[in-house]
Amino acid sequence: MRAVDLIQKKRDGKSLNTEEMAWLIEQYAAGLVPDYQMSAFAMAVYFKGMSVAETMAMTLSMLKTGKEYDLSSISGIKVDKHSTGGVGDKVTLILVPLVASFGVPVAKMSGRGLGHTGGTLDKLEAIRGYQINLTEQDFLRQVREIGLSVIGQSDDLVKADKLLYALRDVTATVDIMPLIASSIMSKKIAAGADKILLDVTVGDGAFMKNEDEAQELAKIMVALGREMGRETIAVLTDMSQPLGLAIGNRLEVLEALSVMKGEGRDDLTDFICQLAQLMLDLVGKKVSLAEIREHLVGGQALEKFEAMVLAQGGDLEDLYRPVRVETIEEIRAEKEGYITQLPALYFGQLAMKLGAGREVKTDGLDYEAGIVFEKKVGDWVRKGQVVAKLYTNKKIDEKWLTECQKNVKIGDEKIEPKEIIKVIS
Repeated sequence: MRAVDLIQKKRDGKSLNTEEMAWLIEQYAAGLVPDYQMSAFAMAVYFKGMSVAETMAMTLSMLKTGKEYDLSSISGIKVDKHSTGGVGDKVTLILVPLVASFGVPVAKMSGRGLGHTGGTLDKLEAIRGYQINLTEQDFLRQVREIGLSVIGQSDDLVKADKLLYALRDVTATVDIMPLIASSIMSKKIAAGADKILLDVTVGDGAFMKNEDEAQELAKIMVALGREMGRETIAVLTDMSQPLGLAIGNRLEVLEALSVMKGEGRDDLTDFICQLAQLMLDLVGKKVSLAEIREHLVGGQALEKFEAMVLAQGGDLEDLYRPVRVETIEEIRAEKEGYITQLPALYFGQLAMKLGAGREVKTDGLDYEAGIVFEKKVGDWVRKGQVVAKLYTNKKIDEKWLTECQKNVKIGDEKIEPKEIIKVIS
């Protein structure tokens, strides 16, 4: 076989068979197909798409280019959760200890943030001493002993995906459904969990901008998971406004703690409880939302989270300290009415400018920087009332404040936001 022939085949809208896809991925991972040819293939896929069969073949082929974690030494049914990314998404910080508090082991690998989307690893590294890199043996031992661990993705997993994702990031081929699906699911399968919950975000701050696209992606990934013997369900969740009140690494950790102490907003608390119920259902535990909420606000989830932080070298005193920034700027409502829009993409990008995110992977982070909202979509505000606070150690550009004011949309009619749009099983 020759790579150029497979590129031409895909360019002309034809499907690669299993053998052709396996050869291409294997040769690329081995360094025998150069980046420029794989870039051409990715662009051909961007314009011509891939069938479900091709996507399945690609996922299986990528899976074989690295090791798979064996979680069989951990008793019980192991469950994992993955989000396709968003703004203010601190769900993993709360959901993992909440599910673990019911005796369900959660062995999770997470990623870093890039651009306007935040990363779970960055939030955890905002806690002094927290170690995201554990050996496989230490990772498994910790889950056996305390029931949970959240670490960085091992370099040994899915080598082809790591290479291809870096290439897609610089060739404008990130946002194409078959490549997103195969990337996510190859890593999820390699991570070893028995059951998988996929949080597919949709809206202004997500990769998928409309419900039809998000539903298509969710269905592809659910089919991939099940074909590989992993029971998988997906939820479509709203990312038209930031999730919760905080954007930024330490700020989101502090919000997660407030939720686990029973002091969070009801909308975020209820959303986390619904996701937890879906994960518990996957492993055969039928638990009421009321009982789940009690575990969340009653201290059981927080106890698990603190145990994980300690086990991975984190400092509990540092965990609870407030943010340390030079500047806190208030954004106030220009008129009275209901908040009707807080565009997630804009505020995610603003948080990045304040220092909370990366434009490129090599950028440093200010773990203290970010935004905290005091009002969300559907809330009533008086003229002059604080809607949000910007936290930064940078010099604030006056244009940021003007733009921020413009992006706080206020109207006369109340909008009722809904976090979970649809469940796909």
